[in-house]
Amino acid sequence: MPSDNFYHKVYEVARKIPYGRVTSYGAIAKAIGAAKSARMVGYAMNGAAAMQEVPAHRVVNRNGLLTGKHHFPGTHLMQQLLESEGVEVEDDKVQNFKTIFWDPMRDC
Repeated sequence: MPSDNFYHKVYEVARKIPYGRVTSYGAIAKAIGAAKSARMVGYAMNGAAAMQEVPAHRVVNRNGLLTGKHHFPGTHLMQQLLESEGVEVEDDKVQNFKTIFWDPMRDC
C-alpha cells in the first residue's frame, strides 16, 4: 500500500489540473517520480472522488476512458462533472483527448 506521502504528492498534482482539461494516472505517476505507479495513482484517486478540493474527475486512463467513474456517487457523476467543464464524453471516453490532455511534466 502506498504511503500517505505518495497520496499527498498525487493530490498536489491533481489539484493543478486546469478546468476543462484531463490528465492520466500515468502522467501523474511520472510527474511525482514514480513512473511505474499509475495503478497506485488510481488507488489515490479512488479516495479522492469525495474530496472537493481534488478534481479526481479530471483523471482518466491513458486512452481517455473514464475508468474511475464507479468511485463517484451516482451512475454518471464523473461524466457530468467533465461535461459541465466543456469536456465532451461519449461512450465513457473523452473526445479530443490529445487536444485537452494536460501533461503535468510540461505544464506544471
